Amino acid sequence: MRGLVRGLGSQDIVSSPTFTLNQIYKCKKGVELHHFDFYRLNDAGIMADQLVESLKNPCVVTVVEWSDIVQNVLPEQRLTIEFKPIANDSEEREIKISYPETKAALVRKLETSWQELRP
Repeated sequence: MRGLVRGLGSQDIVSSPTFTLNQIYKCKKGVELHHFDFYRLNDAGIMADQLVESLKNPCVVTVVEWSDIVQNVLPEQRLTIEFKPIANDSEEREIKISYPETKAALVRKLETSWQELRP
């Protein structure tokens, strides 16, 4: 999350919203990043309403962790990144990226940028 927040030009201190359920980061050019974490919830309740408001705002990048309980409010046209543990290695993760064809150009741009920045 720190890399995403910094990449959007924010100098805010990044912390996990596990206990607060969401964090908002002010970024450059009037953009905000809204980070939701539904790990501790059995029912999204009013947080689902806050998520919907976030998703409707064109000046907001919305990141959702543990999204199973809010699948019904997430847009079909979204970028999904899944991190899955790799057996026998607690530090390694398999990354699976899913996206609609309408987001293919964005994903190619991100891949190119990553290759240029990758150590």
